[in-house]
Amino acid sequence: MDNNEQKKLLRMMLLIRRFEEKLVDLSQDPQKLGGMMIVCTGQEAVAAGVGAALLPEDVIITNHRSHGHLLAKGAEPDLIMAEIFGRRTGYNKGKSGTLHIAVPEVNALCTTTVVGGGIPIAVGTAFAAQYMQKDYVTVCFFGNGASDEGSFHEALNMASLWNLPVIFICENNIYSGAQRMEEHTKVKDIADRAAAYAMRGEIVDGNDSPAVYEAVQRARQDCLSGAGPVLIECKTYRWGGHGTADQQLYQPKDEIARWKEQCPIKGLKASLMRAGVFTEQEFQQFEIEIGHIVEQAVQFAETSPWPDPAEALEDVYV
Repeated sequence: MDNNEQKKLLRMMLLIRRFEEKLVDLSQDPQKLGGMMIVCTGQEAVAAGVGAALLPEDVIITNHRSHGHLLAKGAEPDLIMAEIFGRRTGYNKGKSGTLHIAVPEVNALCTTTVVGGGIPIAVGTAFAAQYMQKDYVTVCFFGNGASDEGSFHEALNMASLWNLPVIFICENNIYSGAQRMEEHTKVKDIADRAAAYAMRGEIVDGNDSPAVYEAVQRARQDCLSGAGPVLIECKTYRWGGHGTADQQLYQPKDEIARWKEQCPIKGLKASLMRAGVFTEQEFQQFEIEIGHIVEQAVQFAETSPWPDPAEALEDVYV
């Protein structure tokens, strides 16, 4: 990636971080968004790197930790925030809340909280692309815990069998809820599971957004050339608990501290500054711009109308 592209990655990671920090603050106030938020703090490089590698026509299917994925795919912060506030102006008219947002406008077709539930859906959208002879790929985000679900294995088998244009992105943040990875599987690298389905597997540093970008670019080219699906394991870490209500009693404090030292934002910023192509002043300008974007999103959400009760049965298909 050239320097300007890397700066865009840095800006996107900072937007995701500040957007979710605001959500955490708002969740502490019962008059605002009282309740639990599930955020991706520490994992922003995966969302930013994947989003930068995709084209508008490419599809993403995501999971409960989705805000970063949606922002990186091009969703508007104002409309995401309004949806989280349950307002009529949100992407799903206030019916999805924070955990089930879909943004068809940017081909973010599904957010599901069912662990492993999005993986078969991604196989379906990839099959649609192949059947209609369309040049787009589907990217599916899931955690390491989902790779132990039957849906993961059945979906990968079918995607490989039919040579579908789908990229499976495992965000391996060590934990599945409150369980460490070694407590639920003997496999050390999720990417090794690709071999069982005759597809290519790749491990990438999930805190290195340019590396994630390059891995997804390669995978996208493989898919569109007819080489079949790819499984990418992004090694990263969840700084917080499963959600904001999680006390993190099971996460060693020294482990959290070590991973915070590997902050993806701090790492890319330092790399650009060492190369002499970025300054602290530019970073502060990013902070100011993003601060305005986030505050504007909150203001838009707070001043947006609630849905009318008469709309309750609209957009219900069955």
